[in-house]
Amino acid sequence: MSSGDGESLAVMVFLGFVAVSLLLCGLAAADLDDPEHFYAGGGAAFGPVGGGLAIAGDYISAATLLSTTGAVALDGADGILFACATVVSLYLMMRFLGEPLRRKGVFTLGDFVADRLGASADRLGAPSVRRALGVTSLVVLTPLLLVQLSTAGRIMAAMFGLPDGALTGCTVAGGALMVCYAAFGGMRGVGYVQILKVGVVLTAMLLLAGVVLARYGWSPPALFDAAQEQSGAGTAYARPGLHFGDSVAGRLDLIGFEATLLVGAACLPHITMRMHPVREARTARRAVGWAVGPVAVVCAGVVVAGLGACALMGRGPVRAADPGGATALLMVTGVLDPVAGGVRHSMLFAIVACAVFATTLAAVAGITLAAASSLARDFGGRPAHGGRGRSPAGEIRRARLGIVLVGAVAVVVSAGLGDRGRLTLISLSFAVAASVLAPVLLYALFLPGHSATGVRWTVYGTLPLIVLLLTGSPAVSGTPFAVFPDHDVRWFPLQTPGLVTVPAGFLLGLVGRTPRRTRTLRTSWPRSSTAVGAGPLDGAGADL
Repeated sequence: MSSGDGESLAVMVFLGFVAVSLLLCGLAAADLDDPEHFYAGGGAAFGPVGGGLAIAGDYISAATLLSTTGAVALDGADGILFACATVVSLYLMMRFLGEPLRRKGVFTLGDFVADRLGASADRLGAPSVRRALGVTSLVVLTPLLLVQLSTAGRIMAAMFGLPDGALTGCTVAGGALMVCYAAFGGMRGVGYVQILKVGVVLTAMLLLAGVVLARYGWSPPALFDAAQEQSGAGTAYARPGLHFGDSVAGRLDLIGFEATLLVGAACLPHITMRMHPVREARTARRAVGWAVGPVAVVCAGVVVAGLGACALMGRGPVRAADPGGATALLMVTGVLDPVAGGVRHSMLFAIVACAVFATTLAAVAGITLAAASSLARDFGGRPAHGGRGRSPAGEIRRARLGIVLVGAVAVVVSAGLGDRGRLTLISLSFAVAASVLAPVLLYALFLPGHSATGVRWTVYGTLPLIVLLLTGSPAVSGTPFAVFPDHDVRWFPLQTPGLVTVPAGFLLGLVGRTPRRTRTLRTSWPRSSTAVGAGPLDGAGADL
């Protein structure tokens, strides 16, 4: 086998994935004649199998593959806990929020919460709720988009063997592809891409995990023992606490990070928006296994790959290549399949790199669509339910314009940032999702009498607190993975502020609740439907 076979395979798989995904988006575009199809066509059309796989595709990100693999390689038990929290978070969302999130005619979290609270009958409450949730959604999605887009550019450059100077061009190319997917395919087209991506990623991770386990007699305990021995950390590798340290602050940081990951990943806007158009509760329940199963298999493969990276290379080389271990997944392929001419010519590298690229490209398409939907609807001042009062064609034009705008800004910012502050951006997204979106959603769904005022208190009280604490944390300065590693202005000891901001978000939502007299008056107003298929009179009858 020649050394160029791996490189040729990478190019062929890459071009094949792009061609097939563009074709699927083109087929989906034929039905995008109204906002219902553009925003919600995916979840309504796929059924439990396709819908579950599309959710799994949206959920699996570059952080799942790269950062979690690095965490396992460098931190052992901590990384394994992070992988488990990723799976459990999706299960909790699908199991407990999947059915309540179903609602006809709403497409964003702002739409959903305004409609759920009955704020659509309050001319002052509805726009404020949608704007508050729109701001939050953009704060959550923008950092994720920047990280994914930067990763896509680097993987593309690595596959084609391009120099660092071509990174900007690769980032622009990735941005152009994501705009095409989201603008022409809408929710259904992006859903097709996510399903295709799940197949590619499952194939790659199962192959990689199989090659790693074969080196150790197909024995996971033998693999873990070898990783522990090569880690240089001794028994600490098998105990939680290696990532953040054994100090009191380190233990609190671990608890806060796990809680933020567990709660925040379940409330990401591009995940929850796939549940709104599901028509039947039975479909939502059946989709749980099809969503959680692939994610669990991928995370198991990530754990095996991370342990293999540590066992075959040790923690030192992995950390030297990247302080957070983000390159561990691709590095281990070179050790498992060494070829003349470098890792880029490895067949295994070609398959894994294409899986990572497919992951990032599909993820940025889903995130871009969610961000543009929030721009088009949550800041438009329209009624939450169905977007009445504006032409369908005009609604779709504004959504596509929002996609182009989001894509252009993301490409410019991502090219400027590069890999700088990658972990900080991820921390910001998950902290906001856990501290703001989780309280808003849970209170709107399960707390009687919750109001637009409570939503505003949660959003505008918690967001500044998160930014303030992150600015003074080790995630911004004074550590190798910080935004400013050469400066130290730390005053907050925790890397993730979730241990403080998550309780603060829930508390602010309670403090800001409308007084009892106002709530009593609000219950007499008619409200939109509480489930897909219910008419307006059903919602009013429920209030009576």
